[in-house]
Formats: sequence, C-alpha cells, structure tokens
Amino acid sequence: MDFLDDYLGGVRARGAVFCRSVVEPPWNVRFTGPVPLGLVTVLTGDAWILMDGSAPEPLRRGEVALVRGGRPFSVADDPATPPQIVIEDETTCHTVGDGPMLDADDLVLGPRTCGLNAEATGTFVVAGYPIRGDVGDRLLRSLPDLAIVRGERDLAPLLGLLAVEILSEEPGQQIVLDRLLDTLLVKALRCWFAHPDSEPPAGYRALADPRVGRVLRALRDDPGRPWTVASMAGEAGLSRAAFSRVFTELVGTPPMTYVTEWRMTLAADLLREKGASVASVARRIGYSDGFAFSNAFKRVRGRSPGALLAEARRS
Repeated sequence: MDFLDDYLGGVRARGAVFCRSVVEPPWNVRFTGPVPLGLVTVLTGDAWILMDGSAPEPLRRGEVALVRGGRPFSVADDPATPPQIVIEDETTCHTVGDGPMLDADDLVLGPRTCGLNAEATGTFVVAGYPIRGDVGDRLLRSLPDLAIVRGERDLAPLLGLLAVEILSEEPGQQIVLDRLLDTLLVKALRCWFAHPDSEPPAGYRALADPRVGRVLRALRDDPGRPWTVASMAGEAGLSRAAFSRVFTELVGTPPMTYVTEWRMTLAADLLREKGASVASVARRIGYSDGFAFSNAFKRVRGRSPGALLAEARRS
C-alpha cells in the first residue's frame, strides 16, 4: 500500500455526489453541499470556478479542479454571471432568479445529468467525495482550498473516455463512469503533488527513495510490527545513524516520531469502527496493553482514546 491507497481507501465515485451539467451562456451552476473534496472538470467549452471568499479562477477544457473543505462554489461561463441553478446533492437542485421555479425533476435531463437545455454545447462534470476520518483528513489538510491541475497530458485520455462514456446508455455504464472518476481523482492528486510548490502529506515524496520508500510501505502494510529505529534501518539496508538522517531529511520528522503519529492517526479511525475497544485497537497498532496506548494517544492527539470511543458510540 502507499499514501493514496491509505488516504482514499473506501472512497469511491459510487458514494459521491455526481453531476454532469449541460449549459449554454450565460450560465452559473452553484454547488452548496458540504462535501469534503470536490472534483470539477470541463468536457466542452471553458468555465470559471467561483469560491466564496476567493478570487475567480479560469478552468479550461482538459483541466481538473480539486475543491477542498465543503465550501459552496459555482462553476460559470463568466465571473459576472449570477447563479441560475443551485445543486445541493445528486437528488436536490433548483433554479434561482427570475422565471418559474424549477426543481430536480424539471432539471434532470438523464442519468446524473442536469441542465435547462439538453442541446446545450457546454458540458462539465462535478463529483463530490465524502472523505472521512483522520487518515483522509491528512490528505485534505495537504491541499489548498482550490487546486487546479493544468497542462497535464496524462489526464487527456481519461477525460476523452469520460466524455464518450457519459453520453452512452450501454450496460454497465454507471460502473465505468465511477471507475473513470476514481482514476481521474488519483491522477489529478498525483499531478498536483508533483508540483514543486505543493505541500504533500509527510512522507509522500519520500516514497521515491528506494530505501526510505521501502520502509514507509512496510510501516503501512504492518503498523503493528514492533518497529524500532534499528529494525527500520535494517529494512532500508542502512546503519541506524545514516537511516535516521536520511529519513528525517526526506520525511520531515524523526523515524519513531513518524511511526507514533501514523499509528495514532490509524487508531483514531479504528476507534470509530463498530465494536472497537481501546484494548483491541492498541493491539492492532502495536501496543501490548491499553494503558501504554492511551498515554501515547493522549500525548499525540490531546484527548484520551476512551473519550473518542465514547463519542463514536453516541453518534
């Protein structure tokens, strides 16, 4: 496993708010659903992304925008065009402004497609991913409110397939669309984190190092192993001193600090699972007893695992 496997584990387009919109200028479609991570791409024409409190950003055909934080945003032909359609989720949308009020039934033009005119020439797609938990939150914190991936040739084949498939009504169409969106999200994140001015999660770029990357993958595959600096150094094929130096330079934290922080992140999500207990979670992440685990969790997370467990049972 690697970082995106962990961060996007369980996140699939079939669980996303998905909308294909067909539009004709002047147009503005506003999205108000509190979705943690949204993906927007233009299939035909050009558009603008308008986020509350931020400057408008152009979005051209072949580009992908990642919208973080659940803030309302609009996709429009021009920053000056007021909203015409408001979409709350994949079943709730309505018109605003002058003219008769239209709701979801009036605006639905086909499977997961909305608009006022089925013959319109502009087409864009929005998918909202319900990323939850502390592991997924590490990914969200590494993104700006709006990240636009521009000029990436790797995205063109996927966008071409998406544009063709979205117009068909063949058997299994929805599965194909969902998988294309899953792949597009991963590729867009890869492209964004490859930018030198991006700030990927700790350790992401270190995966490219054959020695430290091997250790990071092993940590993720088996977080409960009794890891020490010596065992990690052996995995990397380095002396303890050399490994500690290289790991800290590439990851940004000392090895055992990273191990503890990653285990506590995993623990926070495990404590929210049905039937979890402090002792069972402690064993899964490498602690022989709940007392030592509770002390480490409170030191890193600022609250006891019992408090988080009780909160999860109430929700």
